[in-house]
Amino acid sequence: MAKFLVQKSAPLRGEVTISGAKNAVLPIMAATLLTEEKCEIKDVPALRDVDVMCRLLESMGAAVDKRLDENKVSIEARGQISYEAPFDLVKMMRASILVLGALLIRTGRAVIHLPGGCAIGKRPVELHLKGLKALGVKIDEEQLTRGIVDASAEKLTGNTIYLDFPSVGATEVIIMAAALAEGTTVLENAAQEPEIVDLANFLNKMGARIKGAGTDTIKIDGVESLKGVCHYVIPDRIEAGTFMVGAAMTKGNVLIRNVVPDHLKAVIAKLRECGVYIEQMEDGVLVRGDMGEINSTDVKTLPYPGFPTDMQSPFMALLTVAKGPSVVIETVFENRFMHVGEFNRMGANIKIDGNCAIIPGHKKLSGAQVVATDLRAGAAVVLTGLVAEGTTEVSQIYHVDRGYEKFVEKLRSLGANIMRVEE
Repeated sequence: MAKFLVQKSAPLRGEVTISGAKNAVLPIMAATLLTEEKCEIKDVPALRDVDVMCRLLESMGAAVDKRLDENKVSIEARGQISYEAPFDLVKMMRASILVLGALLIRTGRAVIHLPGGCAIGKRPVELHLKGLKALGVKIDEEQLTRGIVDASAEKLTGNTIYLDFPSVGATEVIIMAAALAEGTTVLENAAQEPEIVDLANFLNKMGARIKGAGTDTIKIDGVESLKGVCHYVIPDRIEAGTFMVGAAMTKGNVLIRNVVPDHLKAVIAKLRECGVYIEQMEDGVLVRGDMGEINSTDVKTLPYPGFPTDMQSPFMALLTVAKGPSVVIETVFENRFMHVGEFNRMGANIKIDGNCAIIPGHKKLSGAQVVATDLRAGAAVVLTGLVAEGTTEVSQIYHVDRGYEKFVEKLRSLGANIMRVEE
């Protein structure tokens, strides 16, 4: 097992380039099953989740040319594709469920165990299945009680679908299934995340007819076939936000390259409320935390374009050193305060009341042995270690490997005192 050793560091300074978005590339990779032609995906981050998705697609019969050292992957799903996703891979990553819609189109059936991933909440698949049922898919309810999605359809037919919650995963699965369904599908109360737009852009390049991605209503006119294309993945807004917070809480001065500021409006607004100087420049976004004290603020997570739940734990790390108390309200996942215990080991003294966390702020933090309870929490405790006295030892860092490419190397290039130790 590997771990991070983090020591109090000087303010982060320099430049950092953001990698391609994990949450964009995974659905795009799943969508390559919709064509037998080769698709080339570029700006692919070298992450554990991407490696698992490559292995998953290979296990189902796709030819995968994985060149993560060059940040690109080529996928050709020619010929017969298996309708069953192996459990040993599915259990490693929740994004495995993204192949559901594409498999139904290609094979008329999909068998997938309910997936694993970070234990941050229930994240049920009911909305995925509700949408697919509206397109004519049959679900084996007995198998579902055993934790297995066994779906089948002779053909898929367009319909109007309303999502009770704007689920990103459900939106992506339904878009993929509807792209080659017969007729028109209208998806209402759809997720609006930039990663949804990137998936729609990829599918439209392939020949799909999708309009409205990025709004709450998406219209998909089914087509007969899709072709292979080359596509560049959008930058990872959560990685960018994490480095913005790192620059702010260490009172640093960092230029963040390869970032789309419009994807981070809520995060940038909250950072500015805290007194952080942010300037959009031609070649990136400049973040300065050395322009004065970090002030407290309140945060409420919401579906996009609201404040992202994936930025909740890194932002809470910033609020532990802010001047005055803050409140963080989590509305997306019911179990996303597991990192609070790790912050408190370092002296943060955060209190939890239901879905609210009360952060007193302005605490003198001390290094401790902590755990990366999930992907984003792992990054958050690392940032906290950069401003804590002494050494912070972070274990279970495989979570961090799932979503941050070259995290240690990028932090060290900015002056962070962090090292990875293989045990």
